[in-house]
Amino acid sequence: MPDIANGPEHYVTADPYPWPFDGALSPTSTALVVIDMQTDFCGAGGYVDSMGYDLSLTRAPVEPIRRVLEVMRNAGFWIIHTREGHRPDLSDLPQNKRWRSQRIGDPGPCGKILVRGEPGWEIIPELEPLEGELIIDKPGKGSFCATDLELILHTRGIRNLVLTGITTDVCVHTTMREANDRGFECVMLDDCTGATDHGNHLAAVKMIKMQGGVFGAVSNSTSLIESIATLPGG
Repeated sequence: MPDIANGPEHYVTADPYPWPFDGALSPTSTALVVIDMQTDFCGAGGYVDSMGYDLSLTRAPVEPIRRVLEVMRNAGFWIIHTREGHRPDLSDLPQNKRWRSQRIGDPGPCGKILVRGEPGWEIIPELEPLEGELIIDKPGKGSFCATDLELILHTRGIRNLVLTGITTDVCVHTTMREANDRGFECVMLDDCTGATDHGNHLAAVKMIKMQGGVFGAVSNSTSLIESIATLPGG
C-alpha cells in the first residue's frame, strides 16, 4: 500500500489540495461509494419526480458515475452502493421524518415511496451493482447511521472514500461529514453528484473547500480517471 514514507505517491487533482492528503491512492486503501442512485431519487415516477423537482438535475451524474464505475471496477477498487429506504412496516421511520415528508410509505407509480423492496427503492439499471459489490441499506441520510459500513471499511483496510451520488447537499454531504469525523479521507466528485436545486449543489461544494478542506476535497470524474491510469497496472 503506497504511503508518504514507503513507496510511490499517487494523487488526484482536487481542490483545495491534491487528494488523498498522503498520496496513498490505491485499490487496497480506497473505495468508491455510489450514494442513493435509486429510482425514487432520479427515476421517472419516483419520490423526487412526484414532488415536482427537475429530474434532469438528479440524473446529471448518471453518465459520469457510470464511467467512474467502469474504470474503478477494472482497476480493482472496492465498490460500495447505498440505498435509502425504510422497512415495510415503517418501524424505522421516525415520526418527525414522516411528518416532514408526508409521502414516505405512500403508494406511488413506483410502489410505496422509499420502502425497501419496492421498485422505486431499487438502484437504477444504468448503475446496477455487480454481483459481490457491497450494498448498504440505510434508513436515514448518512451512510454510517444505523449501518455496519464503518466496521466493514475498517475490516477491509479502507481509509480513502471517493463519494458520488445524490443528493449533494443531503445524503452525500451527510455521509462525507460522518466519514470525516471517523477519520476517513474523502473526495467528492463534483460532476458525479447532483441536487434537486443547483444552488444547493454549489453551496455544498463550496462548504467542503472551506478552511483548507474542512471535510475533504472536491474533484471530478476526469481527474480521478486520469490519476487511476497512472497507477501500476493502470
